[in-house]
Amino acid sequence: MSRLQGPSSLKRKRPELNSPVQSLTEHERILYDVIRSKQDIGIWTRDMKKEAKLPDNVVNKSLKALQVKNLIKEVVNIQNKGRKHFMATGFEPSKEISGGAWYLEGSLDTEFIESLRQLCKRQIEKKGVATLEEVTDLINSYPAFNVDVTKQQIEEILRTLIWDNAIMEVKSNGMGEFASIPFGKVCYRYVSKGGLGGEPRAGALASIPCGVCPRISHCTPDGVISPKTCVYYQKWLDF
Repeated sequence: MSRLQGPSSLKRKRPELNSPVQSLTEHERILYDVIRSKQDIGIWTRDMKKEAKLPDNVVNKSLKALQVKNLIKEVVNIQNKGRKHFMATGFEPSKEISGGAWYLEGSLDTEFIESLRQLCKRQIEKKGVATLEEVTDLINSYPAFNVDVTKQQIEEILRTLIWDNAIMEVKSNGMGEFASIPFGKVCYRYVSKGGLGGEPRAGALASIPCGVCPRISHCTPDGVISPKTCVYYQKWLDF
């Protein structure tokens, strides 16, 4: 699955004749049914043992068997990376578990995010002013970019560029450089120079990880995405 696919969750597969599901032992079946019932959320091994009401050695043996039969998979839960978390192979992790499109294998993909930020900035710089739809289409048609992104994802990236003073959000007045953009429509203009000596202005968030995190609008003190649990923010504080 591409890490840029939108919310996916249910990718159900019907059991086929002679499929591994048909050959499960009683204990494997109990455990598989518990895991599969959690769909795209999955389940932690300790919760799994409580719900299945099976001894630890039976659970561990059944888990290995189900993995060998490719009926379940271990996934990274960004909220508790140290815990073993399992999910039926017919599902993809929800955003609450995987972190969404900006995460890769349980970690914020900062390299990819920054590459996309720079590409968006260059496209707006070339046009001078552009709408969200235009930027999205330009990114998706870029030859060297082999993944499709949504308008929502590009909007999150553009928001980080605004915070960094690389671009600014404006509304079209329908004249001059806005002639091709409907009156009142929100669009984005490149901020070329600023400050002293003609150097580009540095945004207030430029030096901290929040400045490149497209999920910052979802970040709350006690939420799934939170400064309390963000390893990148903690590393910045320690530095």
